[in-house]
Amino acid sequence: MYEEIVSGLTSFIGKSPTPFHAVANIGGILRENGYQRLWEGEKWQLSPGGKYYVTRNDSSIIALNVGTRLEDYCFKIAASHSDSPTFKIKENAEIKVKEKYMKLNTEGYGGMLCAAWFDRPLSVAGRVMVRDKGRYEARLLNIDRDLLMIPSVAIHMNRGVNDGYAYNKQVDLLPLLGGSECKEGDFKKLIAGELKVEEENIYGMDLYLYNRMKPSVWGAKKEFISCPQLDDLQCAYTSLQGFLKGADDQAVNIFACFDNEEVGSGTKQGAGSTFLYDILYRSNMCLGMGEEDFFRAASKGFMLSCDNAHAVHPNHPDKTDTGNCVYINEGIVVKSHAGQKYTSDAVSIAVFRGICKEAGVPLQFFSNRSDMAGGSTLGNIAMSQVSMNSIDIGLAQLAMHSSYETAGVKDSYYMLQAAARFFTQQIEMIPIQSSI
Repeated sequence: MYEEIVSGLTSFIGKSPTPFHAVANIGGILRENGYQRLWEGEKWQLSPGGKYYVTRNDSSIIALNVGTRLEDYCFKIAASHSDSPTFKIKENAEIKVKEKYMKLNTEGYGGMLCAAWFDRPLSVAGRVMVRDKGRYEARLLNIDRDLLMIPSVAIHMNRGVNDGYAYNKQVDLLPLLGGSECKEGDFKKLIAGELKVEEENIYGMDLYLYNRMKPSVWGAKKEFISCPQLDDLQCAYTSLQGFLKGADDQAVNIFACFDNEEVGSGTKQGAGSTFLYDILYRSNMCLGMGEEDFFRAASKGFMLSCDNAHAVHPNHPDKTDTGNCVYINEGIVVKSHAGQKYTSDAVSIAVFRGICKEAGVPLQFFSNRSDMAGGSTLGNIAMSQVSMNSIDIGLAQLAMHSSYETAGVKDSYYMLQAAARFFTQQIEMIPIQSSI
């Protein structure tokens, strides 16, 4: 059972080098399962029992599985993110070096581990805007071959590199494209050739580097999986599969995957935008409900904010809290933070603990060391737009934000099972009884 979900996950990640590709592939999976695409700029007609999805910027996606008994309904959401740290290619990309090399000008996207990008096959993928018959069309691009490399400086020329080195992204991390035969304009010509369009019809590009190393299942018992973009496509894929397997007939069941989490979510397609609120409110109205129904549904709603967590590092166990630390293949991680970087609280933890008990899924709990700043995720950002009970969960992994990350083969299965149970099980919470 573990092998099947790992195979599906690695296949999905292999076809999803950018958020644009991830969302396109999620959309394809949804259509295969009977979901109808909606467009924000068109009039909607929704029905109880209907299945729909909508994208924004082609890099974020929200799917709706509408129940049929909506007299007293709620929203149930599993949210993740589609982006990972990488390098974005600048508009004027080509840099010639002494007429002997051609490299590309890039800038960092998100907080990556720089060292993991050196000396491995890379390529280019993303979105290209093409003008065709007076219209602008978005085309997906994936140059599916080993195209680039970021070569390390030999230790003979950088003797102190193993004693600690501050990488300069404008100097050290520009990828090599070609040698002396590579001429000005060849990069755009390469893109035009891949898309089979004329160069002058390319009007805009959102292009990124990606690591072409193949996924690997390894370890003494084949217990580990390593590949690019486990943060957060592992949660995106497994929560999607759980969403497809379960549905509460008294809810509007929602799968959401947002772009730009790695740079703060503050874009029109990020978790900090109105995207989630817009879709929830609009779906409520298109189902014939009133504004009062919307606020009631939100107040009774529940969201799983799904984003991976830091496992105890075998060489640096001191980097994690003594008791609130997690391990690969030991179950879903519940993340808590006193400063509210995570949304988990006693209410949401209790509900999710019950869901996992019913699903037969193990739980473990993570908090940062109190003297060490941790990361944040999309849960509390999304809840600033529409409020409901929420919990931050994830899967334990090593080397987060490396270009090649490591997680466990069992944990993907656990997330799928918990998500399926979440969408199947009805949740009812009774407010605190008090004299206030």
